[in-house]
Amino acid sequence: MRRKLIAANWKMHLLPVGARALIHRIREEIDRDAAMLAKDRDVLIAPPAILIPAVAEALAGSSILLGAQNMHCEDKGAFTGEVSAPMLHAYGVTHVIVGHSERRHIFHETDELINKKVLAALHHRMTPILCVGETHAEHDSGRALDVILGQLQRGLENVVDHHVTAVVIAYEPVWAIGTGHVATPEQAESVHGAIRGAILERYGRERADAVRILYGGSVNDENVDSLVCKPDIDGALVGGASLKADSFARIVKARTR
Repeated sequence: MRRKLIAANWKMHLLPVGARALIHRIREEIDRDAAMLAKDRDVLIAPPAILIPAVAEALAGSSILLGAQNMHCEDKGAFTGEVSAPMLHAYGVTHVIVGHSERRHIFHETDELINKKVLAALHHRMTPILCVGETHAEHDSGRALDVILGQLQRGLENVVDHHVTAVVIAYEPVWAIGTGHVATPEQAESVHGAIRGAILERYGRERADAVRILYGGSVNDENVDSLVCKPDIDGALVGGASLKADSFARIVKARTR
């Protein structure tokens, strides 16, 4: 069985003192159940880049993984304001979110650039969390799957067979992110099934069965159980609800059956 992954995307929130305090409270909530949770799921925190050192320190001795929200595709160079995979790796970052809709739509990142980031993460033995998802207009016009599977195909360009299982896919319908609206479990499961089907067609059954596909978009402690119990939904990418220790701890402890 695929392990569930519950990943927190803190986006552009918190300062070092608040970040340490939040990690402390999250650990109070889940460390007591760490052995039980470790049987079937992983937990990940992705803070803003400038908070990674503080969060890494606060996570010391914990099984919680450390992620990043973005990175550049080059290892070094004249790229003002960017961070590279080796920089992140030095602080113990194991996962990096790439292609989030906010990066696509606010910062105009292209599928080509996102693909370069996926390949760079894999080169440095980091796990890319490749985000795909449709806008409200694309959803309403019936083009959701065309958009999602196109983003998936281009995001996985040149990812060889034996590397694809190191990629996590996150389906985040843009119309659900931060809006309070959420895809129904049936809608989300249908899209996840289509994503897995596309991976199966390209990489074969064994690899398709191994790839983890997360759902994101207004996930909270009230709807998470109904989502992650679906066969093709392998966890959640959590935004606002991850900034409250009690709600995130409840999400981490979601019922998966």
